[in-house]
Amino acid sequence: MVKVDTRSIGKVLNAPDAWRFVLLHGDDSGLIREYASDLVKRVAGSLDDPFRVAALSRETHDRFEEEATALSLDGGQRVVWVREGTDSLARPVSSVLDGAGSAVIIVEAGVLPARGKLRKLAEERSDSASIGCYPEEGRALENSVRQMFAERQVGITSEALGWLVSQLGADRIGVRNEIEKLALYAGPDHELDLEDVRICIGDSGSASIDDSVFLAMEGDRGGTDLALERALSEGANPVAVARVLLGHIGRLRRVKAATEQGQSQSEAMKSLRPPVFFKKQQGFERALGLWSLPALTDLARRTQAFELSCKQTGAMDVLLCRRHLSVIAARAAAAARRR
Repeated sequence: MVKVDTRSIGKVLNAPDAWRFVLLHGDDSGLIREYASDLVKRVAGSLDDPFRVAALSRETHDRFEEEATALSLDGGQRVVWVREGTDSLARPVSSVLDGAGSAVIIVEAGVLPARGKLRKLAEERSDSASIGCYPEEGRALENSVRQMFAERQVGITSEALGWLVSQLGADRIGVRNEIEKLALYAGPDHELDLEDVRICIGDSGSASIDDSVFLAMEGDRGGTDLALERALSEGANPVAVARVLLGHIGRLRRVKAATEQGQSQSEAMKSLRPPVFFKKQQGFERALGLWSLPALTDLARRTQAFELSCKQTGAMDVLLCRRHLSVIAARAAAAARRR
């Protein structure tokens, strides 16, 4: 069984000749596309060689067996790159693997059931690999971001890295776009600090998410709606909103817990890493006055449930996002009126 864990992904990407079939699946479409593109280039030398790369969309899946058994006209290794893969491909892929064809098959899929036919096929064959692609977070995301900067010969301070990771969305393409922008701003052999990072991404969708989350927790219903719509129009996704919201709730909880143990509010806030941005400090303090520690704990649980709902197939994630932030803003506004 070749089910590839996170630590072994590099071995698969660096040795594409060892595999006949690589299945990339999960809910991080950007990471799936990144791995697929890397594999295609390693096998065929480019992404668009008409003699060696056959890229199939959902509408052209019926050409799979024809492309997978075709001979290379220039003698090089062929790649059949299938996008939007589903379990309906399991039978034709198995047939090709058991036949005389030699093309490398790379399939991009979304979230597949653990016992699904395509995953079972990739995980049970010794010449195949199944790679789950899910959004990175925490230390894993920090390590990936630091590595991306290192590849571009750009450094970043720990403080700046911590703040940047807290602002990034979940999708790999979005993360890479932000890294490219920051690397271009910095230039080779420069180390980015917190102010550099804030200047560069302060007008991006991540900043709009930040605004919508802070305003909701402060009870500003109108401001929340405007900031959220701006974030969504700039390409933000509801899962990214959930991640930023959970991070904000977690920081509020840490300060609340510290003050209940006798620490002053200002001291507790100063201990946060990264620190609260000076332009956001008043909003952070207002939220502290509106939410009790039990209420924040309950809200964190509800937000985790909201994030999970957004990941369900067919979920109306944008509607769920609008409703979740609207309810939070209404609760905070009601708490403010009671004060």
